Amino acid sequence: MNDKSIQPRSGQQDIDQFIRQVKDMTVAQATQGRLIFALDATASRKPTWDQACQLQSELFLATQDIGGLAVQLCYFRGFGEFHASPWLTNTQQLLRKMNGVDVLGGHTQIHKVLQQALTETRHQRVSAVILIGDSCEESVDDLCQKAGELGMLRTPVFTFHEGGDHHAESAFRQISKLSGGAYAPFDHNSPGVLKDLLAAVAVYASGGARALESFSSRQGQHVKLLTQQLK
Repeated sequence: MNDKSIQPRSGQQDIDQFIRQVKDMTVAQATQGRLIFALDATASRKPTWDQACQLQSELFLATQDIGGLAVQLCYFRGFGEFHASPWLTNTQQLLRKMNGVDVLGGHTQIHKVLQQALTETRHQRVSAVILIGDSCEESVDDLCQKAGELGMLRTPVFTFHEGGDHHAESAFRQISKLSGGAYAPFDHNSPGVLKDLLAAVAVYASGGARALESFSSRQGQHVKLLTQQLK
């Protein structure tokens, strides 16, 4: 097992910048947003995997009042193992898929996530991609090429980086920048922060920047403090 250490990150400036980037983005929305939710399911993610499963329902709960959201769950693990679910619109369906997955040692396969997003959005537009991971063991140049192609198609990638791997941070930041998305760090001690940011992207995918502004105004103090800094 590749034991990558998880280091607490305050990341307040990064989180503020992430929210600001999402808020400022404008994009034409379909009747129902389509979101690819991609997870690194390699062995180093084991400490937070169960927690991540619980947070997925926020993607649906946050968007019920603005047309809902279709989610495709993707994950990679093991020796070249990559899976993409059908498009799901029901929380329980998604959770059943999640609960059927366990982590398995292996290298990252972020390239396959980005290629999946390209394939799907060329068929029918994908509003956003969420990528959650803690490392990057692939050619950053190759990943940036794919991210740039997604940017041309107006499919932003929102990267959520767990832990303190500086190489992964650089790669995730570049992927987000080139695709037109945003980057945010988190650690296993801050599930509330991750939940709020996931919900924010879900709302953005369903209704765009205006929907995000309305959503933020109805949330708890944590979200309000962040969004107030955008004005």
